[in-house]
Amino acid sequence: MMNISIIGSGSFGTALSIVLNDNGHDVLIYGRNESVIHEINTTHTNEHYLKSITLNSNIKATTDLDKALNNSEILLLSVPSKALRSVCELIDQFATKNNKQFKIIHVIKGIEKETLMTMSKVIQDTMQHQNIQGITVLSGPSHAEEVALRKPTTVTVASKNKDEAEFFQDLFINQNFRVYTNDDVIGVELGGSLKNIIALAAGILDGYDMGDNAKAALITRGLAEISRLGKSLGANPLTFLGLSGVGDLIVTCTSTHSRNWRFGYGLSKGKTKDEVLGELGMAVEGLNTIEAAYKLSQTHQIDMPITSTLYKFIFEQLDKETCFDLLMNRKRTTEE
Repeated sequence: MMNISIIGSGSFGTALSIVLNDNGHDVLIYGRNESVIHEINTTHTNEHYLKSITLNSNIKATTDLDKALNNSEILLLSVPSKALRSVCELIDQFATKNNKQFKIIHVIKGIEKETLMTMSKVIQDTMQHQNIQGITVLSGPSHAEEVALRKPTTVTVASKNKDEAEFFQDLFINQNFRVYTNDDVIGVELGGSLKNIIALAAGILDGYDMGDNAKAALITRGLAEISRLGKSLGANPLTFLGLSGVGDLIVTCTSTHSRNWRFGYGLSKGKTKDEVLGELGMAVEGLNTIEAAYKLSQTHQIDMPITSTLYKFIFEQLDKETCFDLLMNRKRTTEE
């Protein structure tokens, strides 16, 4: 049994607390929302993020970050991408003050739009080297709702250090939650982040009732865009054919569990960004990722027609008809 602190009390962090608790580990969840933390500790539920799920009473929660950081040298970071840098600054200050070194795994699927850094790079950029024992990323087709119900789920943990990857593989793996290892950190992170763009577009397509043919084309050509950008940033193209690539892409584009899909679907019904976000009540990582990926495609001169058209639809209010014309009537080319 190990002590593990989960930084973030949202849906996926809470779902993974169930996995870790099932494996016999002592789990403490940190969150800033006092009502959520009180609910976890008293009724052993987190209804806002995971409806109709009961947590084991062994799973505890706190609003005291120092308590969570004192609890363990193993941290699972599960916060919105836009909050990661500020959270890591606090962790780094604590580590320096208390001469502590953390082994970190994160499950955040995003790109920092200001710096265009992946989440692992944000952690490295924010925390001092001596305060980090290692950084690993967990990604793959894993809706929190199904993980919490112990439905069969398979993911990848990626680290440049083989021992670190295998450490977290052993920490999480059980009969319901199968874990593979990978050393392509950038590929695993980009696959998990960029698929949110395509899922958002899938929600729009479904909302406009464009059909199965269009959905299949979107997923396939979306994967091509992800692979092109990933390869230009140093990823192994084969990674995008794995769980953190096509696996996550399929589940996020075809399930109503996906908040990115639901966000796109809401937009197709004429709602504003703020209206849909208010209804969801949770972060939609695809929004920031569209901006970041659009900037990356411009910087690296990578052809990403779906991403660029979606960017214009959401942020420049380009009308639906023009957007579809941009995609369907592009210059003829070969399939690559």
